[in-house]
Amino acid sequence: MSGDHHHYFGDVVNMRDGQGNQGIVHHHAPAVPVTREQALRAVRELAEALRTELPEPDRQALDEELAELGGPGEGTPRRRTLLAIAGIAASVGALGQPLLDSVRAALELLGS
Repeated sequence: MSGDHHHYFGDVVNMRDGQGNQGIVHHHAPAVPVTREQALRAVRELAEALRTELPEPDRQALDEELAELGGPGEGTPRRRTLLAIAGIAASVGALGQPLLDSVRAALELLGS
């Protein structure tokens, strides 16, 4: 069998037993933002998508931080607000990774 080569492209999943298996859930972040406004819009969109998955106290904290972040064109968001949103995203592990990535991108664009 030295001539057998298997190349796998994409996801390879092996599930054995267990309960409540739901398959693969892919969360893809939007394209890399180019402007500050695009970066903040990505943060807001991903936060909204994640909020339904959060326990109530985390959902409330996220809502408060999003209110601090303000709407499009409303002043310069504070670094502390973005870091707080990143903390909430990080607390839910892989589920929050797309939001965490978008916050990092926003911080980079803001020069933070």
